[in-house]
Amino acid sequence: MANAEHSGRPTEAFGSTAVDTVVDTARARLRAARLGLWLVAAILAVRQVAVVLGTPSGERLTDLETWVGPNGVLHVNGSIYDSTQFTGTPFGGLVLKPLTRAAEQALGWGWTFGTLLLVAALGLVVARALPQPISRRTALLASPVATSLLMLSLPVRNTLWLGQTSIIPVLLVLLGCFVVRDWRAAGVLIGLAAALQPTVLLFAALLWFTGRRRVAAATGATFAGGTVLAWAALPHDSYTYWVHHMAGVGLGGEADGLANQSLHGALLRLGLAGPIEIGLFLSLGAAVAVLGIRRAVRYARDGQLLLAVALTGCAAIVVSPTTWQHQLLWVLLAVVGRVGKRASDRYVWPVAVILVMTLPAKMMLPNMAALYPLRDNAVLLAALAAATVVPFLPRTSPYYRAPIPTEVAQPVPTRWKRVPLLPFLKRVLTRPNLLLELLLIRVTYAAYQQVRLAATGGSNSAGRVRAEVHGQQILDIERFLHIDIEHAVNHWVVGVGWLRDFFDFYYTSFHFVVPLTVLGLLYWRRPVDYRWARASLGFATLLALVGFWLYPLAPPRLMPSLGIIDTVHGVQDFTKPDYGTLTALTNQYAAMPSLHFGWSLWCGLVIAIVAPKWWMKPLGLLHPFFTVSAIVATGNHWILDAAGGAAVVGGGFALSYVFMGPRARVVATTAAAERAVRPAVPERDPAPS
Repeated sequence: MANAEHSGRPTEAFGSTAVDTVVDTARARLRAARLGLWLVAAILAVRQVAVVLGTPSGERLTDLETWVGPNGVLHVNGSIYDSTQFTGTPFGGLVLKPLTRAAEQALGWGWTFGTLLLVAALGLVVARALPQPISRRTALLASPVATSLLMLSLPVRNTLWLGQTSIIPVLLVLLGCFVVRDWRAAGVLIGLAAALQPTVLLFAALLWFTGRRRVAAATGATFAGGTVLAWAALPHDSYTYWVHHMAGVGLGGEADGLANQSLHGALLRLGLAGPIEIGLFLSLGAAVAVLGIRRAVRYARDGQLLLAVALTGCAAIVVSPTTWQHQLLWVLLAVVGRVGKRASDRYVWPVAVILVMTLPAKMMLPNMAALYPLRDNAVLLAALAAATVVPFLPRTSPYYRAPIPTEVAQPVPTRWKRVPLLPFLKRVLTRPNLLLELLLIRVTYAAYQQVRLAATGGSNSAGRVRAEVHGQQILDIERFLHIDIEHAVNHWVVGVGWLRDFFDFYYTSFHFVVPLTVLGLLYWRRPVDYRWARASLGFATLLALVGFWLYPLAPPRLMPSLGIIDTVHGVQDFTKPDYGTLTALTNQYAAMPSLHFGWSLWCGLVIAIVAPKWWMKPLGLLHPFFTVSAIVATGNHWILDAAGGAAVVGGGFALSYVFMGPRARVVATTAAAERAVRPAVPERDPAPS
């Protein structure tokens, strides 16, 4: 026994050493990740400074120049609201007036770097305010992630560009709620924020109903004191702001402009006006304020004070007569709320909020007239949803910390040791969240359009010449290979009316319809294959963008000496230097590789792989055959463009294989998969009657 005990000690020591090594490795990776995220935040900050300060002085910090510049409204005699360009409160004007003496010097630099410091401070406070308890990883990574998201957000970017003060009230409220312990100091901070933005007074109600009544009273007293002080110093301006303009209504841009993301602005954009609009705004605004405060109080009592603060700020956005784009940071703070019982649904709300707050609304929704009301009010709708209807989970919910896990398929053995390179991209058996998929597909396609348009050499004569040189290179290669059939096929098809109409229709109609149909069927019937196929299509499209950027190519129809007839777009006027830019919406020289053929080939291969019946497989391959015929017959692509499309599709499938591993061999039907992975949730005692 003594020998056994003696022999056991080295084993224990060895096991302890191994555990320590694993722990040290995990900590080192965590520190490296934190350092990397702070580096990302620093790069974003440097980029913002470079963009702002690299812009001519007359085009940046325009609001700041309007206020405190040499001819600013705070610098000259007369009312600060004479030009209606100053939109702040009289108290804000009183605070900014001392800055006018230094406005002609280095205020632009000082204001920009000061704003960056405010953003960094805001990120640190937000990270500190996360509901406890949190993991060590979250505690270490929260600050750089929050700071990076703030840097990317449209409100902060607008603040840096225009020279606004909108970050200050948000930071003052968060300092008063989470950092300052003394109730008097907390009330003063939040009261000063309300003196700068009057709708911040809603936080007094939140404080009152959550038991912090002395802070609420100090908030109200500070707001009143600041307003009275401004009234004594600027009586005419105070009357103009509070009485004539009713707390800023009519100042700044047009109230029905898209920049005004308030309920008042949305009603005006819908065509309402006069007493009807005012009455509807007041009644709906009161309802939103009451409901938003009630929900905020409930989550504050649940221990989610940061979420409660965000919901109160969202309600303030909705009820304010004018809420300009740089005043919308409260919506971004609502990202901390958790929504959904399933792990696969947990990302929908934060992804939607981040996309709304970082991307232009045109990237979120297609350019369709029926969707204009949603697109024009995207941020307002996000704020309204957060304040009133989004079912955030309470911390008492069993799903708050442990959502229903996502079941994944068993990995398929591979020939190579390091495949898959990203093992965390597992084969999920159930369908992904539909809303999240639609959001990501739309945003990805919008980004694809922007990059494709930017990767053009055709917007100037030099780029057009380069594209035509590449076109001649492709033609020479095809002649060498004896596959230069574009001219012959094009002129033959033009002579057969019904065939020309068929290929024109096929070229313009099936490019998007068929891939979206295939994705939809896979999503509904084969969710495991959907993720694999979607990733392959995304990789292929990314590779194609690289081709568009590196090798702008004139298609046959835009080669002046070739004599190709453009059957789809009509006759081109080659005497005009910009004949290649048919519209401002697409890059006419993004021809190599052909995504018309590439996407159709992807469809054909996916159908051939997953189709359950043998006759469906060759039928699916007819689509790429008709597509390659159409792109050549209409003069829109070279034969080698199709070869390039096939190459990027092959690369897309290869990257999907390398990153995610081979396709799962066993694919259950959706219904069976959902039954198989549905966990047994322990029964809970019924609620008392």
